[in-house]
Amino acid sequence: MYPADLVKPMREDLTNIGFQELHTAQAVEEAMTKEGTTLVVVNSVCGCAAANARPGARVSLDNDKTPDHLITVFAGVDREATDKARGYMIPFPPSSPSMALFKNGELVHMLERHHIEGRPAEMIAENLKDAYNEHC
Repeated sequence: MYPADLVKPMREDLTNIGFQELHTAQAVEEAMTKEGTTLVVVNSVCGCAAANARPGARVSLDNDKTPDHLITVFAGVDREATDKARGYMIPFPPSSPSMALFKNGELVHMLERHHIEGRPAEMIAENLKDAYNEHC
């Protein structure tokens, strides 16, 4: 587990723009039963989360269509919540960071770490915007 002081600014990168951070499996389960579209970001301490994933998620929200619900779990910190969220992302293997868009609880779009790592935040944002335009 990472120290709280270390992950606090990484958490705030998303919570400051409207993401609800979930810490328990029950909270994830409740969030995933909400009607509409939900973007789930599996946050991480890695460099590609800082340089690509979190900025990409932020920029993606500058779009006419956006998800109804924004949630995040933190890999390596909130294990129970992260494991539960990843369970909804099957058949994709666990990866962090990662992003998944759900519509009425059904997985409709997935960005795994290999889609994020080494790609600029703007490219990630465009990928997400395309998914929002199709599903939101």
